[in-house]
Order: sequence, then structure tokens, then C-alpha cells
Amino acid sequence: MDTNLQQVVAQFNIQGVVSEVKPLGNGLINTTYRVVTEGDAPDYVLQHVNNAIFPDVEMLMNNINAVTNHIRAKYEAEGVEDIERKVLRFVPAKDGRYFYFDGEKYWRVMVFIPDTTSMSGVTPESSYIVGETFGNFQAMLADIPVQLGETIKDFHNMEFRLWQLREAVKEDKAGRLGQVQWLVDELERRADEMCKGEQLHREGKLAKRICHCDTKVDNILFDKDGKVLCVIDLDTVMPNYIFSDFGDFLRSAANTGREDDEELDNVNFNMEIFKAFTKGYLKSARCFLTPLEIENLPYAAALFPYMQTVRFLADYINGDTYYKIQYPEHNLVRSKAQFKLLQSVEAHQAEMQEFINEQLA
Repeated sequence: MDTNLQQVVAQFNIQGVVSEVKPLGNGLINTTYRVVTEGDAPDYVLQHVNNAIFPDVEMLMNNINAVTNHIRAKYEAEGVEDIERKVLRFVPAKDGRYFYFDGEKYWRVMVFIPDTTSMSGVTPESSYIVGETFGNFQAMLADIPVQLGETIKDFHNMEFRLWQLREAVKEDKAGRLGQVQWLVDELERRADEMCKGEQLHREGKLAKRICHCDTKVDNILFDKDGKVLCVIDLDTVMPNYIFSDFGDFLRSAANTGREDDEELDNVNFNMEIFKAFTKGYLKSARCFLTPLEIENLPYAAALFPYMQTVRFLADYINGDTYYKIQYPEHNLVRSKAQFKLLQSVEAHQAEMQEFINEQLA
């Protein structure tokens, strides 16, 4: 066993004697290990927190603890059974903080939840579960009494993403603007409409709520019978418009093609996935959503392919400095595929609105 990892674990107030620390999962951002203990003590999950992505680890852990404590208190008041399997529990370090800094890396520990499964793959059935689960997650946090911080600044801020594109266009570092001016023009034509979330917020009409900001079926833990236990991967939980959790899922899940599909005929918006997800989402979230938020759910479905087109295109114009590419035109291919998805979403706006109205009737 890695003695360095064991020394890190020893900085936390865990129960039992550690017998093994072994890699767990294959997360892209944080590195994760399972801490196996002897006897009846619980096992734990040890994570190295990537502070290049999440620079303020203290704020990050304050956010997560506020969220998990709020959900736990609600479950206790409702007399929910088996709470320890339905809410993540983080373990404080010896100094009372919920992370440990070893001089180079930041670490945290949570209690391992045994006998769980995960689901992958997008189907109408899984999309309904994702909609209902994340709608319920938002509903439980709609009355959280504390102000959470932004763990990734301007993560889903459309005005900021457009500013980045406009800076890229102005500088044209890689000399690529000429061949993509048509796409820049298409994006600019939609810019005011796509920034209406920020505009409505400034006008006091649209609140920021607590959102997960990474809605996907992989971020839900299930028991062995396939019943939902809890939402996991809480690092991106922060204040945002509800459009984030709604639109971000659909951008990837309802795309009939790949994110970087060169065959644009493959790329369309799958209304069956939209309907299943929306039905589940409205079932659990309509208790707190305002009429304005509900009215703008089709806008949310368009916002995220638009935002991703803007981000891929800005990176292409800048000379591919942000996203990893597999070939020289990769970011341009991504941009065109996302724009095709946007056009398909736009073609389904009236149908989406009609379906939402049916769910509310």
C-alpha cells in the first residue's frame, strides 16, 4: 500500500484501521481511491481535489457541506429511512476543516456507500430518471438559507462566453477568421436572445438557484435494485439559473450524433429524450419553478448548444489553446456539429413548448 496515501488518510478523523488504499473509478478531474478498513468500520473514499479546476477548495467544501447538511436535515425531518446511503457524508480532518493540504495537493475524505450501482447510456427511461432526480435535487435546495460560492467562475455565463469569442475575433491570432466569419455572423445574430438569462436576472425577474451544473446519469448513485440513492459529484454545485441543469443534459443526451460528428446529417435533436427528461424534471421541480422559468425551458435547450458552439469556435480562432484536439480542424468540426444541433433545437421550439404546456395542464 502507498505509505504516502496512508499518511494522508491518517490526517482525517476516520474510524477503524486502514488495510488498503486502492484506485477507484476513472474520474477525469479528481483522482479517487477507496480506503478499505478492517472489521466493522466503514470504508472511505479519498480524493485528490484538482485545484487547477477548483482554485478555492475551502469554498468548494463549504458549498458541499451546506448542500449535504441541508438535504440531511430535510430527510431527518421527514423520517426518511437509510439516510446514510442517501446523502454523502464528508469526514473532517484533524484540524476541523473538511480538506487537508499536504503542501502540494488538496485531499478530502467521504464515507463510502457500499452495494451501489451506476447507470450509463442515454435512453428515454434513464432520461426520465435524470430529470426527476435533478429536479428533486433542485427542489430540496430551493430554500437553502446560506449563500453558496461560485466554484468555477462564469462557468455558464453566456455574456462572458460571447466576450471571449469577440476577443478571439478581434485578435484573430491564428489567421482563421476568414473561413469562419459566416458562423461568427450566425452566432452574433442570436446573441441578444441567448443572453436573456443574464438580462432577466439584472431586471430582477430571474433568480439564481442552487444547481448541480453537471446533470448526467453517471452522477446518480443507485442501489442494487435500481432505485435512486443520491446525487454525487457535487463540486460544480453552485448558484446558477435553472437553465443550466436543464439545458446542459439535453445538449449531450438529446444529440442523435456525436459532439464532433463530421457527418452533420447525423446531428439532430431527439424529442423522445427531451420529452422523457422534461416529464421527469417537471414532476419534481414544478413545485418551486416560476412561470418565467418554465416558459424559458425551450430557450435552455437551445442555450447550451449555442454556448458550446461559441466556446469551440473561440478556441478554433485562437489556435486551439483550450480544448484538446485530435487533428487540426477538430474544433471547427465540433463548432459546426454544435451549430447543427442548435438549428435542430430551434426547429423544435414550438413542439417543446406544446409538450411542456401539456405536462402542466
